[in-house]
Amino acid sequence: MKRKWKAVREVLLEAELSSGEFRARLEKLGACAKDFKSFEDYGRIPPLRKRDIIGLQAEHGLRWFLNCEPGQLGRIYQSPGPIFDPEGADPDYWAWTEGFFAAGFRPGDLAQMTFSYHMTPAGLMLEQPLRGIGCAVIPAGPGNTEKQIEFMTGLPVTAFVGMTSYLKVIGEKAMAAGFDLRKDFRLKKAYVAAEPLPEGLRREVEEMFGITVRQGYGTADVGCIAYECMELGGMHLSNFRHVEICDPVTGEPLPEGEVGEVVVTPFFTDYPLVRLATGDLSSIDLSPCACGRTARKLTGWKGRADDTAKVKGQFLYPAQAATVCARQPDVSAWQIRVKNPGGRDVLVVLLEADLEIDTNAFVEDFQAVMKLRPVVEVVRPGTIPAGAPQLVDERTFD
Repeated sequence: MKRKWKAVREVLLEAELSSGEFRARLEKLGACAKDFKSFEDYGRIPPLRKRDIIGLQAEHGLRWFLNCEPGQLGRIYQSPGPIFDPEGADPDYWAWTEGFFAAGFRPGDLAQMTFSYHMTPAGLMLEQPLRGIGCAVIPAGPGNTEKQIEFMTGLPVTAFVGMTSYLKVIGEKAMAAGFDLRKDFRLKKAYVAAEPLPEGLRREVEEMFGITVRQGYGTADVGCIAYECMELGGMHLSNFRHVEICDPVTGEPLPEGEVGEVVVTPFFTDYPLVRLATGDLSSIDLSPCACGRTARKLTGWKGRADDTAKVKGQFLYPAQAATVCARQPDVSAWQIRVKNPGGRDVLVVLLEADLEIDTNAFVEDFQAVMKLRPVVEVVRPGTIPAGAPQLVDERTFD
């Protein structure tokens, strides 16, 4: 813990020096960075939330958060919110290498990357550590399932990177086309992220292809937070992040073992983020792991602590969806429902209207803003109860 406190201390001092956002938090607290001398003190700093970053970036610009000029960064992405996600120039900036290695990725693996390379960070964020390990990467991106199958059967692809639900879709379409997933594919492993992984879905996909499936957990802001090893039983915390489990209301750290909000401080200083609240709920498992790693484990995803939902790797903000729905003057009310029949996330948007709505135009507009394609249902006025939440997550994860 001494090593981690030293790293956190460096972030604190840099944030006070260069981040207008963090200085404003310190001023409200009536403190300075040197007042925090241990992790016990550190928990007094109010967490930073994604919705705060969205508002502050819009008000002050990205430069207000940085210790350098934007042109000195490695890359700048944009995630739904909208929120800019800076990437520094350091190798393994997002700290995913240890997660891939724990999942069995080794030099000489040919990995098929099905996360997006467009605007959002996932594709490049996860490609860089693979290249560092010595793997080759096919930048396939999401969708175009027939082409994904063509790559996997025409090339010696040994590893898949993406969402488990999408690998299942690939397998089902390949079997429907007459392929034998064990003979015609050379897959040995999959590294998955961006959605909850029910054990039933893991077993189903592992049995389909005859592979191992291991997951990582992270965000577009901080990169890797935790990862599974071959022994399973939770996700080891990254050695390059300080992770706390906190009361979602007060932001104060909770006793070990209690369920609370995951709060993360990454050890980079280009874009110093102090105590970023993820909105995800989990707890810490202190029991030793048979793999020999000493890093504590997260027990898995336990739900959300705020009014957002993560769907197909993208955060869904009701306030942002409201801007799309406001462009429809004939819509009197709306509600988003997230479901997962058969383990696949489905986004349903209910629109109350007396008149006919151009649903195709609405779908295109929604997808352009939210990066998610919904199913639209036009319903009679009064169907959505007054005061009903605008976002309802009906998913179950067995």
